[in-house]
Amino acid sequence: MLSPINVSIESLNLMTLAPMLIPIVGALLILVIDLFKSGQDKSMYVMLSLLILGIDFIFLLEAAGIFEKNGTVMGVFDVMLIDGLAILSQFIIVSASMLFIPLALTQKRFHEFSYPEFFALFLFMIAGFQFMVATDNLILIFVGLETASLALYTLIAMHNRDKSFEAAVKYFTMGALAAGFYSFGSMVFYALTGSIEINQIAAVLEANNFADIGFVLIGVVFMLASFGFKLSMVPFHTWTPDVYEGSSAALAGYMSIVPKIAAFVVAMRLFEFLIHSGVVWLEVILYIGVVVTMTMANIWALVQSDVKRMLAYSSISHAGFVMAAILIGTTQSNSALFLYWILFSFTNLGSFSMLWISRQKNLPAGQSSDHSYNKFAGLVKTSPVAASIMALFMLSLAGLPPFALFWGKMYMISSAVTGGYTVLALIMALNSAIAGYYYLKLIVYMFMKDPIINHSGNISMVNATLSLKTIIGIAAVGTIFAVLALNSLLEFVTAFVYNSGY
Repeated sequence: MLSPINVSIESLNLMTLAPMLIPIVGALLILVIDLFKSGQDKSMYVMLSLLILGIDFIFLLEAAGIFEKNGTVMGVFDVMLIDGLAILSQFIIVSASMLFIPLALTQKRFHEFSYPEFFALFLFMIAGFQFMVATDNLILIFVGLETASLALYTLIAMHNRDKSFEAAVKYFTMGALAAGFYSFGSMVFYALTGSIEINQIAAVLEANNFADIGFVLIGVVFMLASFGFKLSMVPFHTWTPDVYEGSSAALAGYMSIVPKIAAFVVAMRLFEFLIHSGVVWLEVILYIGVVVTMTMANIWALVQSDVKRMLAYSSISHAGFVMAAILIGTTQSNSALFLYWILFSFTNLGSFSMLWISRQKNLPAGQSSDHSYNKFAGLVKTSPVAASIMALFMLSLAGLPPFALFWGKMYMISSAVTGGYTVLALIMALNSAIAGYYYLKLIVYMFMKDPIINHSGNISMVNATLSLKTIIGIAAVGTIFAVLALNSLLEFVTAFVYNSGY
């Protein structure tokens, strides 16, 4: 007869699970409120979502204190993980989500924000991303990935345009393919090592001196393809422009930030130990992927006639730029990844929020897209404040000093040089120069062209809601004054990354 297994509550260390449970409980609470008292104003759900995310943030601060005191902490049968990568990425996920939610306080003509299900799905999605980054268990990563993805597909479709349904179906199809690749890759690693925990997989492969290198190659190729979809790496990027165009501008901005930081963290945990172990072919594949993604995305962005699609290709290029940190694999490069993405979050969310101001429920006759360059022509004459703020975000995305992303780009390029990737650093600098052209193109349209009838005149900060002005103001302040907090932010990020062993 088997003896019972006694498990104490203390040994489970449930604190590691708390940050993920809070948004799940909050989502269920929203659904219960709607069940018993439907028809509530959306402002209540916005405030409730912000409260839940605020509580989540407080628990993350508590988890950060535990990490600083005890180092890496495992919990819940050693499947949950508190380390520097988990804490930093969750801070970005929750903070960006808190900036996104108030954008729901917009005009009623965009109906998806009137549904409580929108906010419940949004919180479920956040919980999924948090599960992804706070574990090294391949099964739990998959559960988090699919939880977040399924919620995100629905959020896109709720925008209720023809292109929104098309975008949701494309994203779902590509996401299902990526999930299949991930499952096959995980199966290969489990067959090779008998473990589904990344640290154990690394230990077994290194102990065997990568004897089954052919099977390792197969597993890594499947994993690279899976995360290539999630990170929009070329050639797995094809869904990105269409999905961004079909989504609301605010949700597209959110998608360019939060899902990718979660995928970056998992890729960092999974691929860096292989690179450090001397698996040369993986380094070569990542090198080619990083260079091709940066370069091709910039070239495609050059020929776009729609600003939202341009920003979509821009996001692909930035993802390739940041993916270089995983290739380099040093503490400096990993710190640069988080620094870059924090600064990018301010700038890119601000850019897409400006597109949110110019949104239209129904397109005028003869206008094929909602955010064509012609719509921004002569904007400085019709709305000088909006033109100046949009120009600020474009200059930052281009990497011009002294704006936020200049410092992120400089630190990332510096980490490449320090890590011995001088040629890669030159390619990164060259791509930054190429990208400057299409960002400046929008500035030229706004400041040097005359307004075009039937395209302009509906972009104005005056008509923006208070919540939208606040979010854009926070993004602008972060973009301009990031340099003042750069050293403190860099020290904060580096301490967490270094103490995690990355």
